[in-house]
Amino acid sequence: MTFQAYHRARRMGLALEQLRRGDDPLAVGFDHGFESASGFRDAFERTFGSTPGRCKDVTCIKVTRIESPVGPLVAGATDEGICLLEFADRRALEKQMATLRRRIAGAVVPGTNWHLDDLTAQLAEYFEGRRTEFGVKLVAPGSDFQCRVWSKLMEIPFGTTWSYERLAREIGRPGAQRAVGRANGDNRIAILIPCHRVVRNDGSLCGYGGGLWRKQFLLDLEHNVAAQRTRSSRPMAI
Repeated sequence: MTFQAYHRARRMGLALEQLRRGDDPLAVGFDHGFESASGFRDAFERTFGSTPGRCKDVTCIKVTRIESPVGPLVAGATDEGICLLEFADRRALEKQMATLRRRIAGAVVPGTNWHLDDLTAQLAEYFEGRRTEFGVKLVAPGSDFQCRVWSKLMEIPFGTTWSYERLAREIGRPGAQRAVGRANGDNRIAILIPCHRVVRNDGSLCGYGGGLWRKQFLLDLEHNVAAQRTRSSRPMAI
């Protein structure tokens, strides 16, 4: 996205918020630099596929950037919950965004909401070793098979790993390791849906869109936190 396109999208996202608060459409258009009601209406329709008068029916995906020890993350959320968490330099990010827009049928605009603010705080706690589970609501539309895989991924305990073979068995599809691997790669919500916890049978790493070094970082982080908590929970010898 160019600098100009970013600001156009940001401007429309702010306009949508004002309209949903009940502000007058004409005044909102003037506030954001439009010289006529028709110009604002046309721009709004191009962005959201709906008129300002039907703003409450618009599905909007707010997207923001979150800094982390593994590099910048791109996070997105609708009013219902988190629908995107990806590494900013992932090569498949553009494809993931296109799939997300198709699945949710919403416009993507820069901005934030309370889901994203909550996610930012929880990720900070995760990377500091103070959180082992996330409490944000997820919106992860996909095929039936993908949703089964993603749901099962969230059952892998913090600090442990499963093999692709085991994951396939757990969803009732023994022998479907390759299909499971593809579903892992299609996961749009990294870390929260922990596809990094899936490894080869011999424990070696493979198949992570953010890069194997990030996968190793996340696994090491979780292993160390889990080990430390285990040690601290042991009764002291008398």
